[in-house]
Amino acid sequence: MTRARFPALLLAVCALLLGLPGTAEAAGYRYWSFWQADGRAGWTYATQGPATARPADGDVNGYRFAVSADSQDAARPRRAPDFAAVCGKAPAADGTKRVAVVIDFGTAADAPADGGTPPAPREACARVRADATAAEALAAVAKPLRYDNQALLCAITGYPRTGCGEQVSADTGGTDPAGSASPSPGPRPVMDLEPGPSVGTVAGVAAVVVLGAAAVWQARRRRR
Repeated sequence: MTRARFPALLLAVCALLLGLPGTAEAAGYRYWSFWQADGRAGWTYATQGPATARPADGDVNGYRFAVSADSQDAARPRRAPDFAAVCGKAPAADGTKRVAVVIDFGTAADAPADGGTPPAPREACARVRADATAAEALAAVAKPLRYDNQALLCAITGYPRTGCGEQVSADTGGTDPAGSASPSPGPRPVMDLEPGPSVGTVAGVAAVVVLGAAAVWQARRRRR
């Protein structure tokens, strides 16, 4: 390769990488996220999926349907956790526990085109056996639930009617890109999708590497 062609090739590679489709258009994923009361009248993103988390008597679990890039960007339930308001009239009983469940179906902007209208947020007090999981508490008050073949929660009380963790592109106006597939939720049943680096991130890193190589080439050329 001649010296004259090397810079041109570098610029072409950078342009290709920085111009890859999806570098700026990805909005995230449309899914149900799982939250737990943080003890300060607020929500914290759950570190376990509802199928493995085992709330104690007096705990509050929250679910929010929204389009989110990852767990750092996920929208919280819009109602504050309040166990007394939800389960205050349900007395404790041996062998069972009370779990307050807050369900936020999100906004029309987050709804899939064919998923139906988001219902109003609701709260319910689940009385379940003492060793029940968060998923079992949810099932006690919010059927029907819909899961995919990887145990990813797709719908609560039948909402949305279709879709499950699909990727959403900003350049499609919030609609699902054609042919998009549900991302893998990992080895355990979870609702918190945490996709890896985006194509844009990978392209950006690659472009930096290429530009660094160009700088080294130019420095060596000047020393000659």
